[in-house]
Amino acid sequence: MSHANAPFTVEGRRRLCLRVCAGRPIAHVAAEAGISRQCLSKWYSRFRVEGEAGLVDRSSRPFGSPTRTGPLVVARIEALRRDRKFGPARIVHELAVEGVKIAASTVHRVLVRLGLSRLRDIDWPTGQLARQPDRRRWQVSPASYRPYERAAAGELVHTDVKKLGRIRDGGGWWAHGRDSAQSVAARSAARVGYDYLHVCVDDHSRLAYAEVLPDETGATCAGFITRAGIFMAGYGIIIERVMSDNAFAYRHTAAYARAVAALSPGARRKFIRPRCPWQNGKAERFNQTANNEWARAQVFDSSHARTTALATWLHEYNHHRPHASLGGLPPVSRVTNVPRCDT
Repeated sequence: MSHANAPFTVEGRRRLCLRVCAGRPIAHVAAEAGISRQCLSKWYSRFRVEGEAGLVDRSSRPFGSPTRTGPLVVARIEALRRDRKFGPARIVHELAVEGVKIAASTVHRVLVRLGLSRLRDIDWPTGQLARQPDRRRWQVSPASYRPYERAAAGELVHTDVKKLGRIRDGGGWWAHGRDSAQSVAARSAARVGYDYLHVCVDDHSRLAYAEVLPDETGATCAGFITRAGIFMAGYGIIIERVMSDNAFAYRHTAAYARAVAALSPGARRKFIRPRCPWQNGKAERFNQTANNEWARAQVFDSSHARTTALATWLHEYNHHRPHASLGGLPPVSRVTNVPRCDT
């Protein structure tokens, strides 16, 4: 870190300018300092007009940027981020539908400029900044992230369970505000518990099946994986392996083991290493997407209304929503048999 008397700070530049003022040629003083004549001439001209203030470093930002993203497009990007919580790739798709062509990297730069590049900084109900964005950049080494993908659909599916807080009838604080009468009354009322979102995602195609169930016991998980197998079979996918975390229901219940074995001849369970959730990353990523685009995308007045909306969103996810890892195509683009892709 430089100090106040270091060469070529304001003080160093002032000393060079004083030598020129004393009558020495600019070229000679510049050569002695190891800088170009043009650079010293620029500093000297500013020093004569503005004094020492003219020697302070100035921004290199241009006065005008003719190719900068227009304000209407920026406003649309901001609206999609605040209201729908979409990422750059999804925003690019939505703008393309509206006839606007833009790169995902440009959308990301706009979000950084607006302070909306990280979802954790946004208050979900209102879309406003909940805290100042963290400008630090985290670097991930290539060895810490090694994505993989099975060669064919059905070779491996990822399963997981996500807990969702139930919504009181009439809506919670999302619907009425944190300081509303309903929110204050709920603080002393009996807890309403949780719904459990069970998910199953095909590793190759990203085709997903999900249900909202009342618990995550072994019998419930067994019934879910059976129905997931039927759903996948409707798309021509025969499940061979089922990956999950090491939850008790997945690893230690006979009902779940029998349900997996019944999916196809030779079907078996596969577990991630302890404390390595990224190995089941496709299910984890689906959980995040479902949470952002379904469970928290709008204000629901009851858990039943939220559960009812799942089927419509799941069809949108499988048949229409662009998937970044599939080159902007939906999961059904990798499925050979699509019996319900008619809308």
